[in-house]
Amino acid sequence: MFKFLDQYKSLHKAVIYIIIAEFFVQLIDYSYLTILLVFMNKSGYTDYKAADFYGYRFLSVLLLSFSLGFYINGRKLKPLFYISSICTPVLSFLLIYAVQYHMDYAIYTLMFMLGISVLGLEVAILPFILRNVDEDNHTAAISLSYSTMSLSGFISGVLIWSLSTIDHVFFDEKTILKIISVISLVGIYFVYNAKKQEFYVPILRRSRYDFRDIKWWLVIKAMIPTTLLATGAGLVVPFMGLFFFKIHHIEPYQYAFISFWTTLIVFSMNVFVPNIKTKFGSKKTIVVSQALAVVCLIGMSLTEFNSTYAYAAWIAIACFVFRQPLMNIAMPITSEITMKYVGFRHREIVSALTAAIWSGSWFFSSNIFRVLRSHEVPYAYIFFITAGLYLFSICWYYYLISAYENAPPEVYNPPPRPKKAWEKDKK
Repeated sequence: MFKFLDQYKSLHKAVIYIIIAEFFVQLIDYSYLTILLVFMNKSGYTDYKAADFYGYRFLSVLLLSFSLGFYINGRKLKPLFYISSICTPVLSFLLIYAVQYHMDYAIYTLMFMLGISVLGLEVAILPFILRNVDEDNHTAAISLSYSTMSLSGFISGVLIWSLSTIDHVFFDEKTILKIISVISLVGIYFVYNAKKQEFYVPILRRSRYDFRDIKWWLVIKAMIPTTLLATGAGLVVPFMGLFFFKIHHIEPYQYAFISFWTTLIVFSMNVFVPNIKTKFGSKKTIVVSQALAVVCLIGMSLTEFNSTYAYAAWIAIACFVFRQPLMNIAMPITSEITMKYVGFRHREIVSALTAAIWSGSWFFSSNIFRVLRSHEVPYAYIFFITAGLYLFSICWYYYLISAYENAPPEVYNPPPRPKKAWEKDKK
């Protein structure tokens, strides 16, 4: 019955522990994404002011992730996981009080520092997996890592909805965010118990800051679809809760309940990603799933123009529920393709650039959203921009896959790894 789980059995326990620690960091990220902006809104901040605050969470990653990518090249990665698992809960807890007492400068500072605390995990997790998992299990390990986002959304959605249902007054947004921040401290335990010497730490022949052997054009081509996706997502994902709250009058705990079911589907689909890839191939999986996700996004956007009708909210919810899993199916595959396309030398750099692009795009997108909403531009028009960017990214991923599949094997393959050492390490 659970034969599909066999593909995860060969993963080393330490790798699984780090992925579990990632889940606890993501638990904060997802729950804050779900209700923090609404908490700010109810605390007296306008939606565009809340977006301005939230943008600083991504500004810090934009400024620091690129240099961090060079710094970790040739170094052990576990210290970065400690930083993320300790600092993220502490900073998020302090942020709640800063919002409560309208300490604007403290909110900006804590948002900036929160981005830094998450940065170590965001940049290091993919290189850690690629270093410590053999080639045959890359897709399974990356899929498991990506599933932490959906699983954290599922768990946070259950917590938010359950606590609000028990007592909506006592368990308000502020109290729920505090509870989740405390729970996420458990991640420290799993980082501590990931006791395994990192198997494949690259040995550098020159300085890690030597750019001469980097194929920048290759890296730029690989980053184009990521930039398009990230920019579009930055205009939609952080403000989805506000969209449902303002347009369809859906309360945060109700939105959390919707997210709970949505992320449950996403988690289930992520677990099956290796099987889906094997059956349909990378091209079909990416193109079809993301194209259908764009259709759902457009359908959800159109409900704003008919929001006075009861059915509009139900259509918006249905589109939201289907859009999330369709969009997330492709993410592990696109990450794997991007890493393999740029080659072994560029993995840490690309991982850092990916974090920088996502955070930078979300920072600029948050500011674009703030400006557009301050001029009362409808949510639908903002979401249409995202749909267009997604369509361009789909076409570019198709190009990258074709280029990778048609290239000679020696172009992209990493240097040979000692198979006996892998087998010994597994034991």
